[in-house]
Amino acid sequence: MKKVSLTTWILTALVAGIAFGALLPGPAKQMAILGTIFLRLIKSIIAPLLFGTLVVGIAGTGSLKTMGRIGGKAILYFEVVTTIALLVGLGAVNLVKPGLGVHLQKGAATGLAQTGTSLSQIFEHTFPTSIFDAMARGEVLQIVVFTFLFGIACASIGDKAAPVVAFCHSLAEIMFKYTHYVMYLAPLGVGAAIAVTIGSKGVKVLFGLGQLIATMYVSAVLCILLVLLPGLILFRIPIGKFYRAVREPFLIGFSTASSEAALPLALENMEQFGVTGAIVGFVIPTGYSFNLVGSALYLSLASVFVAQAAGMHLSFGEQLAMMLTLMLTSKGVAGVPRAALVILAGTLATFHLPMEGIAVLLGVDAILDMARTSINVLGNCLASAVVARWEGYKL
Repeated sequence: MKKVSLTTWILTALVAGIAFGALLPGPAKQMAILGTIFLRLIKSIIAPLLFGTLVVGIAGTGSLKTMGRIGGKAILYFEVVTTIALLVGLGAVNLVKPGLGVHLQKGAATGLAQTGTSLSQIFEHTFPTSIFDAMARGEVLQIVVFTFLFGIACASIGDKAAPVVAFCHSLAEIMFKYTHYVMYLAPLGVGAAIAVTIGSKGVKVLFGLGQLIATMYVSAVLCILLVLLPGLILFRIPIGKFYRAVREPFLIGFSTASSEAALPLALENMEQFGVTGAIVGFVIPTGYSFNLVGSALYLSLASVFVAQAAGMHLSFGEQLAMMLTLMLTSKGVAGVPRAALVILAGTLATFHLPMEGIAVLLGVDAILDMARTSINVLGNCLASAVVARWEGYKL
């Protein structure tokens, strides 16, 4: 008999979790512990896996110039695709106008502080004071910065670093096997996560503010077709092979609404896909701060939705200014809980839009977060493949 794939188990668990949450909401709420255990195990993988793969990859290139070129190409690609995603979101929300007919409740509590993070603070936060502190707090970008410099140092001293590089190679292989074991729990973690969401908020969360949810999901499909698919075609990346590599990280990101949960499997699958370890280890984690395609799509859609719900008309110039603001404020905050909502709160305050809109969005944020997280994961996997092809690797 053909072995049942992990993708099939995850999809089955996703459907079962929705049914369980709808039929038995009380017991479903008690399943949160399974999702929490799965996410904690996933988070335990990230720091050692990143350290091992990135040090080996960078030490293998042996060139600061090479890594600088890879970084430059990655940042350029990130900015292009996130800008297009913002435009797709603006186009969709202006066409559908999902905010019309939604009446904001004045004084509704948002539960979120407005973000006051400046560009200089974001830049400062990128650099770690201690690698152990960064690992303990799961600061992915800080880990990447430290490991990048550490790998360059290993490459520069040559043979003297051989024992360290060999250790990192063994560490990476061990963490890939560790990831393989943890993935056995993925269906349980996925099923529990969606069951808790449906059990806590009810099936109505799938239908409440239906026009907004539908606009987000249709926009997500358009984003794949108009933003990501052209990258596959332009850089001649084999679509079928890429689909097989990303489907499981995509599903894990979608069902858990956690980019971190999908990161270890994304790193492993893209390396098996043929992207070299140095590119995978640098581009995907960096993309978690600079290539949030799904979050960019959501932020442009949500900000104009709030304006529509408040009965406020935003000119094209004001929407363009808002888009530029979102391009800057959405960088470097991937580790912030409910980061997209925190950024949105700051944007609403900047453009004098009612903060009560956050309270409305919170009701369906779990469903919206599933879409934006899975597109973020897909976009970062594609970014690593694009940079690899740009560097001349055959996939």
